[in-house]
Amino acid sequence: MTKDELVAAVKAIVAVSRSGDHDASFRAYRELFQRPGFTTLRPEDQRATLRLLILAKRSGAAGADLVEAHRAALGPLTELVSSLNDPEDYEMLGICHLLLGNEQGASNIFKTGLQLERERSPQSDLCGRLMTRLSSI
Repeated sequence: MTKDELVAAVKAIVAVSRSGDHDASFRAYRELFQRPGFTTLRPEDQRATLRLLILAKRSGAAGADLVEAHRAALGPLTELVSSLNDPEDYEMLGICHLLLGNEQGASNIFKTGLQLERERSPQSDLCGRLMTRLSSI
């Protein structure tokens, strides 16, 4: 997958979401994350795309398509966490686990991300977000 293909896919997903068909956009995210070439993209490009789904503000119960999109994000996020050890990736991975009902796993992931971020930048916004996420479990 090339960056141009990624950009085209994301633009199409955003257009579908803006049209109000959120379930279709979640299915498109799931398909994108499952493409073999997705994990060969630059980590920054993967992260930006994952962030669009995972950090989006939502209300209400999570439907099946949203859950499956988060489940599909687990693979790429686990690879990012394993290879780069970036606290932001831990936050997104923890959110996925939380949405999938794995509260203990999410808690452990948030704690690890918080520890890493405290070592890097103890006053960062990410530290605050991770502490908030931990306290809400």
